Amino acid sequence: MSTLEEIASRAGCSMATVSRVLNRSGPVSDGMVRRVRKAASDLGYHRIERTLPPGRRRPVIGVLIPSITNPVFAASLSGIQNRMRVSGHGVLIAQSDYDPSREADAVDHLLAEKPTGLILTVCDPLKSQAILPAFLPPTVLLNNLPTLRFPAAVTTDNRLAGRDITTHLIENGHRRILFVSGRFESSDRARLRYDGYGDAMAANGLCVLDALQIPFVTGHDELDLGQAVQFHRPTAIIASNDLLALGVISALRRDGLQVPGDVSVAGFDGIAIGRLVHPPLTTIEMADASMGATAASLLLDIAENSATPRHLTLGYKLNAGGTVRRIDPAS
Repeated sequence: MSTLEEIASRAGCSMATVSRVLNRSGPVSDGMVRRVRKAASDLGYHRIERTLPPGRRRPVIGVLIPSITNPVFAASLSGIQNRMRVSGHGVLIAQSDYDPSREADAVDHLLAEKPTGLILTVCDPLKSQAILPAFLPPTVLLNNLPTLRFPAAVTTDNRLAGRDITTHLIENGHRRILFVSGRFESSDRARLRYDGYGDAMAANGLCVLDALQIPFVTGHDELDLGQAVQFHRPTAIIASNDLLALGVISALRRDGLQVPGDVSVAGFDGIAIGRLVHPPLTTIEMADASMGATAASLLLDIAENSATPRHLTLGYKLNAGGTVRRIDPAS
């Protein structure tokens, strides 16, 4: 663990000043407070819990996610917990089950523990900001675009990712492409990915089909695509996440169709199980663990160093996989 001497050297002050700042035991200028806290945070310093005054608990942050069972959010949580462990914070977790009506209650439960701050993945930030409690500690959105109320956010460009995966299919000769998604009211990420699909289709003069929307939490095992496939006759299907893409593959196989021989399939997220199936899933891989760690660092910077809230965008990459085949555009 970092020492007071290391923090003092990094902040350019005396050890006595560092002690006054960290223990809140004497007068120090606001600028020096920010410098010392920033140095301590960068060095991963935290006081051992037994030195806290009697009755004082280990500091915590609250995290709201749509579902603990989705590997995407599990990876983000791992990144958050690893970063917070270094800073001496515990992590409290709540989930909304992709239900906007549950978000306010979940956040209320987190606030009851008096967290240092919050990291939230909500269904729709523009709608959620109006129903969440009026007074919140420092808050960072994760996977959601920033809003006026919540200017701090860590995201990837989901719309551009949707355009890129669709363009990949078009470049492989596909012209009839169906988008299968969870409910848009439950995930602005899914809606943005669909918007990117629409951008690519329109740019190539192709028909933009309405998304086939199903519940996120249940129904993947019982997904029935027979009617949609018969009506639209797609050569390719894009799913709004990898779990759903695997459900699409299972549904197609139940109907006697081969992937990618009869219908190509692509998804988003890059979860590990997608690399284990045969053939490996074509997908957009997101930096989920890195996004979680970045959101945690941003939250600490705002809460402890009075940093300005900001929007950070992380990259993604296309994993070609084996579930998309090249076809003759005339077919």
